Amino acid sequence: MIQIQDVILSDDILEANFCCDLPKCMGACCVEGDSGAPLTESEYEEIKGILPLIWGELSPAAQELIQKQGIAYVDTDGELVTSIIKGKECVFTCFEETGICKCVIDKAFREGRISVQKPVSCHLYPIRESTVNGLPALNYDRWSICSPAIRAANRNGVKLFQFLEEPLVRRFGKEWYDELCQVAAVWNKRKISDR
Repeated sequence: MIQIQDVILSDDILEANFCCDLPKCMGACCVEGDSGAPLTESEYEEIKGILPLIWGELSPAAQELIQKQGIAYVDTDGELVTSIIKGKECVFTCFEETGICKCVIDKAFREGRISVQKPVSCHLYPIRESTVNGLPALNYDRWSICSPAIRAANRNGVKLFQFLEEPLVRRFGKEWYDELCQVAAVWNKRKISDR
């Protein structure tokens, strides 16, 4: 474990190679899993606020479920998570003609139509955040559906923390991320010399 300021990280966040390969995985992380994406209370309120702006882009099944249960529910772990359709995809998913699954919220944000970003838990994936002794703790959630991302990153040498620069800066700030990069450079240089 490593600590950067007040954030604890598992070693593999610095060491692992990772680079999403959407044409191979098809965005399966938005469809597979036991529950929806974890939400903070503020994210829940923000998404409720922009719902009318993205409503027409949601699938009929998503619209029906949101009308019955809302945009989120509390899962078996006691976490507030996005609603999911029949135990599968998040209600905010959309499918491109190619079959790739993407996020309606993220699409609208990147097109400049809304100011709300997708939940930070989605943005950070495959890093999952928890709490250890009152501090944020980041772990790499290894999942077989992400094997194309590992193969792609092994070809181009992209580290997990590098691939996730945007969400890590969003969550912890640029100064924190710059410190992470400095620590990673020393860490990975030492790992190479220890071989």
